[in-house]
Amino acid sequence: MKSAYWLHMVLLGLCLLPSQAKAQTFTLQQVNDTLCYLCLQTEQAVNKWKLPYPVYQFQTGDVDGDGTTDAIVGVVKATRFHPEIGRRIFIFKNYHGKIRALWMGSKLGGILQDFRFKDGKIRALESTNDGRFVVAEYQWAHFGVDFCRFLATNVSLEEASHIFNAD
Repeated sequence: MKSAYWLHMVLLGLCLLPSQAKAQTFTLQQVNDTLCYLCLQTEQAVNKWKLPYPVYQFQTGDVDGDGTTDAIVGVVKATRFHPEIGRRIFIFKNYHGKIRALWMGSKLGGILQDFRFKDGKIRALESTNDGRFVVAEYQWAHFGVDFCRFLATNVSLEEASHIFNAD
């Protein structure tokens, strides 16, 4: 009798896992080279945000430190404050099951090449006007990201890539 009870409890637990696992998940749906949708899957529905730009990077993590997962999307586009086409970072929030923009950045410090979310910070691989590279870290500061520190400055792409990818 006990084994039947435990088997029932295990099966009940397995049935609950999928709905718990997809409680609130950001994903990226690519339609073509210049159209993606950021999707937020909740238990009730899927909410979508249209991204009509090339996407070069997609990460998730708790950017603003509130205990919930945010989406960090790298897009290629011009902005009002920087009209040249370049790599930008957009950060999105789950607000009651809806996607809301938290920050749609124009530019970081240098010329953004790539980013990753690591230890609560955005690590950026950036180039400079003289063809050298830097690796910098940024963190959330109320409205946008603030510079924290350089991990490397005035280095080659090979050295910057090594530092950028280091765990």
